[in-house]
Amino acid sequence: MASVTTETPAAGAAAKALLSAAAVRERAHELLAIALADGLGDWRVDLERLAAAADLTSTVVRDNYPDLKVPFHARWRHFAVDGRDLWAERLAASPGRSAVETGRAAFDLAITSVLLDAGAGPAWRYEDAATGTSLSRSEGLGVASLRLFESGALSADAADPLRADGLARVDAAMLGRAFQVADGNPLVGLEGRAALLRRLGEVVGRPGVLFDRMAARAEGDRLPAPVILEVLLDALGPIWPGRISLGGVSLGDCWRHPAIKRDDPTDGLVPLHKLSQWMAYSLIEPLQAAGVEVVDIDGLTGLAEYRNGGLFVDTGVLLLKDPSDLDRAHPVDGPLVVGWRALTVAVLDRLAPLVRERLGVAAEDFPLARVLEGGSWAAGRRIARERRPDGGPPIAVISDGTVF
Repeated sequence: MASVTTETPAAGAAAKALLSAAAVRERAHELLAIALADGLGDWRVDLERLAAAADLTSTVVRDNYPDLKVPFHARWRHFAVDGRDLWAERLAASPGRSAVETGRAAFDLAITSVLLDAGAGPAWRYEDAATGTSLSRSEGLGVASLRLFESGALSADAADPLRADGLARVDAAMLGRAFQVADGNPLVGLEGRAALLRRLGEVVGRPGVLFDRMAARAEGDRLPAPVILEVLLDALGPIWPGRISLGGVSLGDCWRHPAIKRDDPTDGLVPLHKLSQWMAYSLIEPLQAAGVEVVDIDGLTGLAEYRNGGLFVDTGVLLLKDPSDLDRAHPVDGPLVVGWRALTVAVLDRLAPLVRERLGVAAEDFPLARVLEGGSWAAGRRIARERRPDGGPPIAVISDGTVF
């Protein structure tokens, strides 16, 4: 992934406009409109197949949550194993923290854990001795990152292990030990994950300070969810390796696609901010636990990742114009993958009301964060397992462990 830099005052102002969920949604829907007019080189869209995707998603929601009490799509779901809330257990073992201290610790855990989550590959597993479970993919990465955090390995204070202000010491060897990596248990992108955490430490020090920044942005104890993302994108932009920069502003998970046309420095740019948005969803619950009411949750978008995207490919909503593209790997910054990810975001907005209709729930009671969790992500995983022996995505992506 080559870094591209444009350094002018106008470019800096334009860059800021791309650091929002609204920008993600706007350009994703623009690409969808182009695709529906058959204007994309790689993809076409069959919205008649969206009903089948909605049927599968609503069925999976009812299977997983018969009472329809679906939590948000957040990292906290991966800290629950066999009915045990592992983070709650850890907090109970170290009482006496204030709500603010607990919020900072939760931010430390959630932010580092999300950054470690970018795809495990099909062969990796984590054996958790405390629960006696063997876990793979996001669930395994979640528990492994929790165990790493609670061990104090990320803390600079031996007396307080539940903090992440010692990120400078993180390297691939440390992560390899924590994630039980071996010749027979490979984890892709280990170097990239370690470097990402080190850069996080260099840029923000302790991730938990962002709890205070977000709480300070609340008005009357109410904080719009898109503001959570804006704070994250502003604070974490410099941590991303080799990304596009405009006017000295790093754009993070933002890529070029030739179909997007602008008469300004953002020409061709498609913001997606997948990990940052999942992080934003994951920070809602710690803020609420500390007394901050998070509103406008649907101001965030769906996530441009391979489970949601795979759902639409496997149900025939998104179709490659050249079917042989399914047989080769594609660079994460290439137009095929950028288009796939952006179309996923836009089609999720069309899927959500169809799912709600089938479930008989209102949008205010069932925001997109619940559709994702219940939901489209789980449906994407289910159909992937039915279609492919390893349960992997329908399209192979060449990445460095910092995108998916």
